[in-house]
Amino acid sequence: MAAPFYVEFAEILECAMNRIALVFLALGVSFSSATLGIDTIAAISTSGFQCLKNNGYWFYIGRIGQSNGGIDNGGIQNIKNAWAGGLGAVDAYLFPCHSSGCASAKQQVINTVNALHNAGAKFGMLWLDIEIYNWGSSQSTNQQFILDMVAQCKAMGVSIGIYTNNNNWQSIVGINWNGVSQYPLWWANYNGQANFNNFVPFGGWSKPSIHQYSGDVKGACSVGNVDMNWYP
Repeated sequence: MAAPFYVEFAEILECAMNRIALVFLALGVSFSSATLGIDTIAAISTSGFQCLKNNGYWFYIGRIGQSNGGIDNGGIQNIKNAWAGGLGAVDAYLFPCHSSGCASAKQQVINTVNALHNAGAKFGMLWLDIEIYNWGSSQSTNQQFILDMVAQCKAMGVSIGIYTNNNNWQSIVGINWNGVSQYPLWWANYNGQANFNNFVPFGGWSKPSIHQYSGDVKGACSVGNVDMNWYP
């Protein structure tokens, strides 16, 4: 008995799709979906992270080193909760302190990393937050501060990333300074677009690794105000 028409059509369609897939593979085109994540200083429970995962979020980046020189224990707990909630990648960031009573650049890294390790909080990368907030007027001094943080991360075996944007970089170290361009860039630009389309190269970076595309928005799963992030 002849196969029904819809069966023949399904077989033809499957064959055609397989051939199309082979053509794309031959051209080097990949079928990858974009990846969404958040960063926030708001407390999120394990169940909150489970909900975020179920709503399509893959990664979280938590603040640990604070601009006042302290350690954000809530951020440490968030990192632990994010792993427990099933997120696929969890990082930390350090917002450096520049007041007169603050520790050195290297000591701030030591304090941040040790706090994570002592709490048993696993993290993939430590992002160094370079944005306009109490930095000195000397760009060469600021450059050395960043290099000192990077050197300490390397000494402790910590993977490094840089959080900044064109305006912050211009003000703090000079738009053309490329002293840390070998590390991934977490690009802050609140244009509401989950892509890299409007990126203008600076500081030796030709493209970012992550785009923070929206800030202080109401997050999914009633988790409070969050910053929205994306990478391809």
